Amino acid sequence: MSTIHLNNLWTRVLTGALFVATIIGSILLSHLIFSLLFLVVTVFAMHEFYQLCEKNGTIRIQIIPGIVAGAIVYITIVLVSLQLISTKYLLLNLLLPLLVFIIELYRKTHSPIQNISLTLFGIGYISIPFAILNLLFNPQLIPGEHHPGILICFFVILWINDSFAYLTGMLLGHHKLFERISPNKTWEGSIGGFVFGLIAALVISDLYPEFGLINWLIIASIIILFGAFGDLVESMFKRSLKIKDSGNILPGHGGLLDRFDAALLAAPAVFIYINLFLNA
Repeated sequence: MSTIHLNNLWTRVLTGALFVATIIGSILLSHLIFSLLFLVVTVFAMHEFYQLCEKNGTIRIQIIPGIVAGAIVYITIVLVSLQLISTKYLLLNLLLPLLVFIIELYRKTHSPIQNISLTLFGIGYISIPFAILNLLFNPQLIPGEHHPGILICFFVILWINDSFAYLTGMLLGHHKLFERISPNKTWEGSIGGFVFGLIAALVISDLYPEFGLINWLIIASIIILFGAFGDLVESMFKRSLKIKDSGNILPGHGGLLDRFDAALLAAPAVFIYINLFLNA
């Protein structure tokens, strides 16, 4: 292995270790610390997304209003999850799209529909899923004792699936999974990640038995399936823009969207399952 490749590998490993330690550490410290960390992540990820959308030069997204609106949506959901405000205040978020429409009236752009659509899309695609991660602290939606178990397990399964999908695909991969969107992904890698993700769920069911083995296997399957679609969706975006990474904020890993693409679709899906089937 060349010196350049070795240096890149070490950069990737060190960045990954710091990334994992920061997220797990914030979860263990407190719900508030985690929520503040992901408020920062939300703001930077939305900025990253909006910049990508403007690369073709014909779209002028409302970057600042969009990020502010996304932060407001995130904060209101977090405050509800912390039981600091009533759920009725979530209705304030319904005003935000109206403000985006009004702001666009005064911008004199050539593509107002695209500008409005992508501004609002950034909120739904990024801000709301990150806010939902906070709700996984307590699937009953009634915050009380700090309980990080579910959220830690969510990330552990996500990361194990991603890591072993990469390793299995690198060692055994031959059959392309979705070549049009992501040429490097293989069926062998996806199956390997799925198997090790289920093994992780098996271990988790002993450490966190409240949900039981069957439910953990189902949750792991949801995380893996929707995480894979989240990865492919972001790859579709990048492919349409002819770029490799969404950004360079994480050395060796690319942008924030590159690291959280799977979570953006997996978090809402897991939250829906828990509240529909485990909290009846």
